Amino acid sequence: MSSRVIDFSRYSSIKIGPTLNVKVIEAGDDIPKDYYLIGGANNLLLSDNPPKLMILGKSYDYAKIDGNTLELGCALKTGRLLSFAKKNNLAGFEFVSKLPGTIGGMLAMNAGVKSYEIFNLVESVEINGKWIKKENIEYGYRFANLGGVATRVRFKVEYGYNQELKDELLKLRDNQPKEPSAGSAFKNPEGDYAGRLIEAVGLKGKRVGGMAWSEVHANFLVNLGDGSYKDAITLIEMAKERVKEKFGVLLKEEIKIL
Repeated sequence: MSSRVIDFSRYSSIKIGPTLNVKVIEAGDDIPKDYYLIGGANNLLLSDNPPKLMILGKSYDYAKIDGNTLELGCALKTGRLLSFAKKNNLAGFEFVSKLPGTIGGMLAMNAGVKSYEIFNLVESVEINGKWIKKENIEYGYRFANLGGVATRVRFKVEYGYNQELKDELLKLRDNQPKEPSAGSAFKNPEGDYAGRLIEAVGLKGKRVGGMAWSEVHANFLVNLGDGSYKDAITLIEMAKERVKEKFGVLLKEEIKIL
């Protein structure tokens, strides 16, 4: 089992974190129990003292069609999946356009746009070396209880790539900030929007140190250049307290904090 040195202040999408030695898991390796698996670090906020980390290596970075089955390695980047779907005229994956990260990361949080979610398409997932059918995995809005490390995933092949749908879904992401962020900081509460609530308590654009709640979309925590973990946590806690106080709603993090 090899390892890799990663500077998370450059590697993570929010541009925060220390430089760490990270284990690289390849096919055939035993998966260590006391390590936390990360993907592309796109919805990750790392402290200066996180748990031991691991990533999937190149042997899990692939896409292949076998008969009526599409199999993906969980290290595959979403951008490459979209290209593969377009090239092979596959239907159903149009929504991954501009969703950053890896397939494993998408599975872990059941990522999606509006009603389009990755688990709508999944047939089975290889978890800790065993294939588990979707019916036996607990999942819902922005979560999946995988109960282990997902390394590969299978889908039933459906044909008919829809460029119009892709363009339509892409427009829904036009209101996202350009600065480094980790995507939506909070899950939307049932029947409401986290961004609306954060804005309603006066925090849209609020800055602490080098971090701020975006002026473009209040549910995005953005790094203005020299943001720190402490700055980010201060703003997250502030939003939770104010929203709870004013609306009685406890915001739940979509961002993973380690």
